[in-house]
Amino acid sequence: MLLIETHKEQIIEEQEYWFNTKTGQVEQGKQTLAFYRIGPFKTRSEAEHALETLAKRSSDWKEEDQED
Repeated sequence: MLLIETHKEQIIEEQEYWFNTKTGQVEQGKQTLAFYRIGPFKTRSEAEHALETLAKRSSDWKEEDQED
């Protein structure tokens, strides 16, 4: 059973996309240290826009904090 669960986790990880902040490239699966990864994202396109997504979320959170 453990082998099956491990295999399922591996398949899921390989279907995830990450943005590598060191190289500026999108990676499929966990290829680099967590320190350099943003994600996971469901699609390559989402990962390609990781920095824009983070900037938008940061701006939204800042606005929410100012409202409180």
